[in-house]
Order: sequence, then C-alpha cells, then structure tokens
Amino acid sequence: MSTTASAKNGTWRNWGGNVAARPARQVEPASVDELAAAVRKAAEDGLKVKAVGTGHSFTSIAATDGVLIRPQLLAGIRDIDRNAMTVTVEAGTPLKRLNAALAREGLSLTNMGDIMEQTVSGATSTGTHGTGRESASIAAQIKALELVTADGSVLTCSEKGTEEERAVFAAARIGLGALGIVTAITFAVEPLFLLTAREEPMSFERVLAEFDQLWAENEHFEFYWFPHTGNTNTKRNNRSAGPEQPVGQLAGWFEDEFLSNGVFQVAQWVGRAAPATIPGIARISSKALSARTYTDIPYKVFTSPRRVRFVEMEYAVPRAALTETLRELKAMVDRSGLRISFPIEVRTAPADDITLSTASGRDSAYIAVHMFRGTPYQAYFTAAERIFTAHEGRPHWGKVHTRDAEYFAEAYPRFGEFTALRDRLDPERLFQNDYLRRVLGA
Repeated sequence: MSTTASAKNGTWRNWGGNVAARPARQVEPASVDELAAAVRKAAEDGLKVKAVGTGHSFTSIAATDGVLIRPQLLAGIRDIDRNAMTVTVEAGTPLKRLNAALAREGLSLTNMGDIMEQTVSGATSTGTHGTGRESASIAAQIKALELVTADGSVLTCSEKGTEEERAVFAAARIGLGALGIVTAITFAVEPLFLLTAREEPMSFERVLAEFDQLWAENEHFEFYWFPHTGNTNTKRNNRSAGPEQPVGQLAGWFEDEFLSNGVFQVAQWVGRAAPATIPGIARISSKALSARTYTDIPYKVFTSPRRVRFVEMEYAVPRAALTETLRELKAMVDRSGLRISFPIEVRTAPADDITLSTASGRDSAYIAVHMFRGTPYQAYFTAAERIFTAHEGRPHWGKVHTRDAEYFAEAYPRFGEFTALRDRLDPERLFQNDYLRRVLGA
C-alpha cells in the first residue's frame, strides 16, 4: 500500500482520505527553471497554483482546481557544507531519503517528527515537529530557503540576508504555501549521534503529576494516553555515548509491525464495526506494549512506521497549560459517551522565532487527537477543539481544525507581519486556495 497520497482519474486525494481535489492540470517539473515556467504559464492561463508533497496533511492546504505542482523530480542533496555544517536539499526530497543519506555521511538533523514519509518542503511548510526540551521543529533547523514567487522569479533568503530577505526567511520557513513554492532548503546538521530510548508504561495520573520533572530531565519526552483507561505509554529519548543497541529484528517486528500496526489495525476495524468494544480494546492495547530500552542513530529512534490510516487534529497550547487541558479532555471523553479507539499523543517544543510557527514566541505542548480513517470524527474533534481554543491553542496547519483568520490574528502576535509580506509577494493571490482564504483572509 502506498504511504503517499493518490491521484486517480485526475482526482488527487490526501493520505488520510478526507480531502480530494480535481486540478485542471498536474505538473512534475524536473528543474527550478521548469517550475518557474509552470508558475508563469499558470498565471497567464488565469489558474491558481499549489504544490503538494505526499499528501500527509489532513487539511485542504494543498488542494486546488488549478495547477498542482508535484515536486517528486526535484529531489536529492545539492550540497553538504562541512564547514558551515549545513545540507542543501531539493524540496521534493522525502525525509526518509534525507535521513538515510545524512546518516551515510555521518550527519543528522538535531530533531525530527515521528514519521518520515513527507517531503522536506511539505513537512516544513506546515510546521511538522517532534518533541524536544531545547530542540524545536524541523522548520526551526532551516538556515536558508529558495522559493519561486508569484512572478516566476527565484528568491533566496536566510537570516543573514537583506532586511527584506530576513523578513521572508522569518515567515517562509513555515509558509503554508502562501508566499511561493519552495524549491530548496538548507538545514543545519550535526555529526551523527546516538539516542537511547526508554519506553515505559506509566499511569495517566503519575505522568501529569510528574510532567514538569519528566520534561526537565529528558531531552525528548513524549507520551501516549489511551482514552477510556488510566494508562499511558511514555518515551524518553536522550543522547548516549553508546554502544549502539538497536531493537532486535524479531522484537522490532513484533512491537513495531505486529502490535503497533497489524494488531492495532484489526482492533480499529473491530472498534469501527462495534464501538461498544472500544473501551475493552483500549485497556488491552494500553497494556500490550511492554517497557523497552534501545540505543540507535536518531532517525531510527525518533521515527516509526505508521501504516494504520487515520484523521488527526493537533493543537499547541502553552506548556504551562498542558496538565489542565488534558484533565479537561479526559473529563470530556469520560462523560461524552464517545468511543475513542486511538491514543492521544503529547509532545513539547521550545519557543521559536518563526512568524506562524505553533511555538512562535512561547514554550508549547502539543496534544494530538486521532480517529481511525472512515470513522466519524466530527463530534470528538469539535469537543476537543473547544477545550484547546479555551487555552489559547494554535492548531497544526496540516491537521483538521475549524479556525479562521480572525482567530489567528489573535493567536499569533506577528500574524499581520505574515499577511503584509504575502501582500507584497503574491498580490494577485496566485497561490490562494479555499484553505488559505479561510486561515489568512482574502
């Protein structure tokens, strides 16, 4: 089964299956010049332009009835600068290819998300992140960007450029596809290192009581809480001097494939067919994964396969508001009669300086709620969103939410900075679509 989005009979669908679009045409440019020409041609033809990666967003951020740019051929590493400790990579490169290529060169990103199917430009443009006490999202590791703007010109920006380039850089690292089409990204990298992961079940009450301590004592802390239970699975990743002790092949297959994908998939089917069984399944699921410790290179620790398809909503709340937000979420689930078959994922990020980053200007905690693909999710997500927004939550740009420009103008102190830059770079709204009209305003 493909892990990317699909395009059949001219219809494009995202990975989660909840967004579809019929573009007038799809273009796969093999060079930046070809991409710039496609942008100019679209403008001549009066068509809007959107670029799409692997379709891992659950919003319609990449949907268009105009020209859909597929950047698969714009892939690979352009340059590794060992003096500056940077790597420049083409926009359509999947994260898994970048991670493997860097490892072969003895290099690594500092932090990453929990899957690596996405393209580098798709992941960064929507604010994809992992968890970290000091290390932030993938976009926060960007040192320079190249993008094709609405007039077909190629713009390069970095924190070291002119005032205008610095303003573009501050915004375009998480640009939502609104400022131009990213063609290449320069990331900061560091020498390859080892992480020791310690996975361990822990009660919901204990995790909340000790959250500040668990966060402070670990470079990367996250946990999954299983609704309808008082159980969580915690994961602490910390740098290690070694030696490498990867998960054994059989144990890895059993825990990561059989339990986390195979059995979990069957449990989701059963739960969808008979919702009353879900609390019982949740109790079994929450106890299925036992404690384990292993040491490996970063991408083998940070990321894991996700083959069970779902739809997701995720909000960033101020880190100080996390425990209260989770208690309200638990109380809502307990009294609602909802049957939630997917665990809730909790991660953190330090404040960053990216204009529309969910962690812009504040230390953040992320709460992600999921539902199995094909299961009605609206009632659950609506109730969760009400709680998140009461705590000044900021939704992930690539995950389900109902917020609009009016909300974001309040939620982001620098929102006006972003929209003013967009007015300068794309006055005719060549890169507009329904989603951007809603979240950024017309």
